[in-house]
Amino acid sequence: MKISKSLKVVAAALALSFVAVQPASAVGLTGQGATFPVPLIEACKAGFAADTGHSFTYGAGGSGKGRSSSDAGVGDVNFSDSAHTAATRLATVIHIPVVAAPVAVMYNLPTSKNKTLNLSANTVAGIFAGTITKWNDPAIVADNNRSITTIIYRKNADGSVKKDAQGNPIVLRKDTRTAVFTLPSATIKVIYRQDASGTQGNFTRFLAGAAPTVWTKAGADDFKVTFPGDLNSVANLGRITSASGSSGVAVLAGKTPYSITFAEKSYAKAQGLNVANIQNAAGNFQAPDAAGTSAFLGAATQDANGFLKFDYTSKVPGAYPLGIVSYALVDTKTPNAAAVKSLLNYLLSPKCVNTDPSLEYSTITGPLLAFNQKQIAKIGA
Repeated sequence: MKISKSLKVVAAALALSFVAVQPASAVGLTGQGATFPVPLIEACKAGFAADTGHSFTYGAGGSGKGRSSSDAGVGDVNFSDSAHTAATRLATVIHIPVVAAPVAVMYNLPTSKNKTLNLSANTVAGIFAGTITKWNDPAIVADNNRSITTIIYRKNADGSVKKDAQGNPIVLRKDTRTAVFTLPSATIKVIYRQDASGTQGNFTRFLAGAAPTVWTKAGADDFKVTFPGDLNSVANLGRITSASGSSGVAVLAGKTPYSITFAEKSYAKAQGLNVANIQNAAGNFQAPDAAGTSAFLGAATQDANGFLKFDYTSKVPGAYPLGIVSYALVDTKTPNAAAVKSLLNYLLSPKCVNTDPSLEYSTITGPLLAFNQKQIAKIGA
């Protein structure tokens, strides 16, 4: 089954609550887990409270925390960016992929504040695998001193991506230019997630899928498990470091000259970080934006559980190959079924996602929306 989406990224926060004057029937929902959906929840909290009178208090802690909280029956709606396939998952817990957006490769190059890096999948994999250690490595130089092609999609007046009748982004033009980037000889400082992170799992699955000869291990939420080399080698000690959460890696990168990391795009601006264009399998270099991520996710397949399988070899010309989804983990036997349904439907609605057109979370449409609606109908049934 194919899916199509348009993506909108929102500003970040790590813990939030919905505040409103609530009627007697109002329910205070709780949840925790992935940092990925936090910005969307934050952007939509006022509208959700105004429309329903319910509140939602969400504490980030990583996808692993979302899964363990779900296992323990703690919280009404927890989130994980990776499918919860472990035997510990309660039989009554279902997955609902309600949040979608791009993951960005962010970097701190003090001498090149206004320059955008172009990186192939093999180069990104080499940097994070520790085989590319200098910013002026020949692989990075080759990616950034060449003819660069980017697909530009048509936009609506509100900044959202214009789609055709089949829900596919409409191409406006192909932009080809010659890139010239003089790179410093400084050592690259790599920053990864120290917590069990679904964002990290998706990122490393991209590396394994798009650059298998460089990233030779399967992707995983735990960086130490998926890292293809020896993190404790002399060459890596002190050069490859970690921080907790998307905010943590972004903050550390912002304080660390010549560093590189990955997180939701919304975390880059606050820390003064640039974001890289990533080369897709069609050979084009795409930014982590709504249109490119929508094109990539449109090539995904979905199984009966709602788990998505991404195609990192897709030749869709404008695809940004690091789009991901975050799954809501919900117990169908929750005593707060009506309020939970209201929350999930609100998060899926254009009213939520389009709260700020300059931000790039997804309005989910097509087969995936239909699947989500079927999953939501199971809650309390």
